Amino acid sequence: MPLCIGLMSGTSMDGVDAVLCEVDTTRTQVRLSARSTYASDLRSRLLALQTAPDQPVSLRELAALDRAVAEAFAAAAGDLMRSAGDLAREVRVIGAHGQTVFHDPLGARNSLQLGDPAMIAVRCGVPVAADFRRADMALGGQGAPLVPAFHRARFGAEAPCAILNLGGIANLTLIAGDGHTHGFDTGPGNGLMDAWIERHLGQPFDRDGAWARTGHVNEALLQACLTDPYLAAPPPKSTGRDYFGLPWLMARHPRVDELEPADVQRTLCELTVLSVASSLQRQAPQTERLFACGGGRHNRLLMECLQQVLPSVQVDTTDALGLDGDLVEAAAFAWLGWRRIEALPGNLPAVTGATRETVLGGLYLP
Repeated sequence: MPLCIGLMSGTSMDGVDAVLCEVDTTRTQVRLSARSTYASDLRSRLLALQTAPDQPVSLRELAALDRAVAEAFAAAAGDLMRSAGDLAREVRVIGAHGQTVFHDPLGARNSLQLGDPAMIAVRCGVPVAADFRRADMALGGQGAPLVPAFHRARFGAEAPCAILNLGGIANLTLIAGDGHTHGFDTGPGNGLMDAWIERHLGQPFDRDGAWARTGHVNEALLQACLTDPYLAAPPPKSTGRDYFGLPWLMARHPRVDELEPADVQRTLCELTVLSVASSLQRQAPQTERLFACGGGRHNRLLMECLQQVLPSVQVDTTDALGLDGDLVEAAAFAWLGWRRIEALPGNLPAVTGATRETVLGGLYLP
């Protein structure tokens, strides 16, 4: 089986996941993984860019961030290849998603990922597949979410089921018994909770939901958030932290800063739970099994509440299916990189809204 590397930094912007995978048409198996964190200055600059998309940014800063992200990605891939030893010589491609800093498929009709793939290719001496969204968007799609195609390939044997990715933004993949698959971003995942606790406690995330447990749901805030039109909109749909960020929260409830901070954190957890649950009930009400992946599955409060509001659904994690939930997205980009070099389609039009299947990504040679 071909060996491919996948590199992923999601909407939480907490670092780079790197995986070395064996990939073919029926199986993706992680052989080795590594994780690196962004330098605090880089992360803060990226977050500022993403969460304030209408603020001016200089071309110099944008170019500097493009290079800095590429260096972080190349370093993560290089560390992984050194750990792989002789296996590194067999790597056929690196699938690098880059760092999404802007995603507006309906307004600007564009999506921007930073991380110069040519630099990654040169630094690692391996071809790099990157820029996976543009081809789908050129065909009228939203360019996102991209992982449902991989979810079908990797977890399709478990159908019917749902796969829930709990990153900064949450997305669902719904795999029917006949293999038909659709998926979409449901709304906030960890991003709002991460931003709120970082603002008030200086911590990057709420470990196990411990801080949220000390608070109570504020119903007025919850209802103000749940009435956002995106949450009830039908698929195809995708979004990002440039939409569901703290400015969005302030706009939904202008007096949010006057509330008890722990109550806001508990309410934001409830918002994620209810937006996921209502999406599942609207789009696939017969679902009996849901498998979560992403960092949010470590939030015990979130997972407990999700099981409570979905009593007829068995809520588990993709770890139970043999793939570490922290590595699913990186493995997806190893798979998409392999699809690119094999000139195989990587998108699902039923997910993105594109007019047809297409090969995703550009190929950058070392």
